[in-house]
Amino acid sequence: MSTAPDPDVLSRHGTPAPVTRVFGWAMLSVLAAFMINNVFIVGWGFPKPTQAFGGDGRALLLVAIYVLLVALAVFWVLRTPDRALRYDARAISDFNAYLIRGCYFAVLFTGIADATIAFIRVEGLLPYVFGEKLSHDLIRSHFIGPWIHLPLAVLGFVVAAFSRSLGFIWLALLIVMAELLIVFSRFVFSYEQALMGDLVRYWYAALFLFSSAYTLLEEGHVRVDVLYAGFDVRRKGRVNAVGSILLGMSTCWVIILVGMGSANAIVNSPVRNFEVSQTGTAGMYTKYQMAAFLGIFAITMLIQFVSYMFEAVADMRDEPGHRDAEPVGH
Repeated sequence: MSTAPDPDVLSRHGTPAPVTRVFGWAMLSVLAAFMINNVFIVGWGFPKPTQAFGGDGRALLLVAIYVLLVALAVFWVLRTPDRALRYDARAISDFNAYLIRGCYFAVLFTGIADATIAFIRVEGLLPYVFGEKLSHDLIRSHFIGPWIHLPLAVLGFVVAAFSRSLGFIWLALLIVMAELLIVFSRFVFSYEQALMGDLVRYWYAALFLFSSAYTLLEEGHVRVDVLYAGFDVRRKGRVNAVGSILLGMSTCWVIILVGMGSANAIVNSPVRNFEVSQTGTAGMYTKYQMAAFLGIFAITMLIQFVSYMFEAVADMRDEPGHRDAEPVGH
């Protein structure tokens, strides 16, 4: 997302668009509130907000989080009534770019570290390298998740704060190198372990799911609408604005609600239990993260769709600063 116009070139002020901005920022606020509530529900066993009518104070707290964050979004829009849509879109897109960068570097570091530990574990070298006590912990996913994967994820977001590259270039390079090593080890040295396939699948999943929001920004997704190419900028803006809401945001919310709608949902359950693959100690302990990738995909796409909607409405209103994405080959 580094190819977007420089924020210094974009005008901070523009024609007021209170309805569009309230809708967009409220959407992001609801997303933030949902994720905060998800932590409370999955991590601390809070009831769902829908149970607030039963008089449970903890559920009322979760409802209050929604109300507070949406109120802050409305307050922000009213406090900055002349903020340009394109300026808001750029700010949201930049935040999303940082989020994706952090995820990329987190996956990069985690993959290298977990594959190394898995190799040492498979070869029976854990007691010699880490000692007897730690070697017992390193076969438990409930130890590796919070004590190894989580610090590496934090490190990834720290590195992302100082990097301007999205990180997928390095990830793609390492995937190629990993595939090359698998070919050499299998066909030259007749050596193969489950962790090799786990590592490639882990990185491939991250590469494709995390890149989707960036592809949306760069107009890289394939369009099947043969009429769209002939539209002018304003008509394209109308199509993109409506499509962002009816198709993009709604799809993202379906994934989020199905995947994280309860403590036992298809994303929450593996993450909560630090689920591992059927290969067990012979493979990597990253299966639970691959479930989380679905949530990250939906979240980053939803954020990018809000930014995309702001840009589309600005195009529809023929505001200055239209951004032409570079052509992408398919």
